[in-house]
Amino acid sequence: MTLPAWLTAVTFNDDGLIPAIAQDHQTGRILMMAWMNAEALQLTAQTQTAVYFSRSRAKLWHKGESSGHTQTVHDIRLDCDADVIVLSVTQAGGIACHTGRESCFYQRLDLSGQTPEWQTVDKVLKDPADIYHSHESTSDTHETENTGANTDSSDTIQAQPDTAQAQVDKASVLQQLDSVLAERKQADADSSYVASLYAKGLNKILEKVGEESTESIIAAKDFANCDESTDKASYDEARHELIYEVADVWFHTLVGLAWFDIESDAVLNELGRRFGLSGIDEKAAR
Repeated sequence: MTLPAWLTAVTFNDDGLIPAIAQDHQTGRILMMAWMNAEALQLTAQTQTAVYFSRSRAKLWHKGESSGHTQTVHDIRLDCDADVIVLSVTQAGGIACHTGRESCFYQRLDLSGQTPEWQTVDKVLKDPADIYHSHESTSDTHETENTGANTDSSDTIQAQPDTAQAQVDKASVLQQLDSVLAERKQADADSSYVASLYAKGLNKILEKVGEESTESIIAAKDFANCDESTDKASYDEARHELIYEVADVWFHTLVGLAWFDIESDAVLNELGRRFGLSGIDEKAAR
């Protein structure tokens, strides 16, 4: 893909991404940080609406596609090292964060006590359940990249709004992923996130598995420190974050298996074999 001259001046990282900070056009407040690849940045400039790249879902996502909270872009700035983007935006609905807050940066480090503590200082403007249930989407349930990722929509399994159909689809998600991952091994490196991982080799894939595993551990520790009875919103958010990070681990592990042409059924069969077996006895027999 030939990039226009203005895009060649941008320094993307080894994953082909650049951090993008969204800032309120009127107040200057930082609303969120996400990632862009070259396609996302080009689409943002062309449409003057924010388009990001979800690393975890490996696809482009248009801000507001599932929440309705789109971002109109007034100005795009590049820093002195050409490796960070700042967008000046008007935030639809006044909510940029998937938690229902104005900004994703709603925690402040309190340094007044003997031990610094993070404190939530921004209120929830709208319940996330109301936001996402009122904007049914077949793409992202929560618009957070934290998130996270990429843009070939064929790299993702499309969710179905019908409950019965969704239950059927869940049973075949792994098989669908097997098929997609196999196809991506033959694709051009710049055609999708997964294809770019394969092009970079096994070490890069394993590095991503390690990164996502660490993020899952952090998410689990954060969730363990939440109390549903005292702060239900923070509890729900931490629970979602743990599930989200574990999904990232599973996904990148499947990418690693596909590198060796091993399908998910092999793992499922091994798990099935273990039913009825004593884990203690089997471990002792090794």
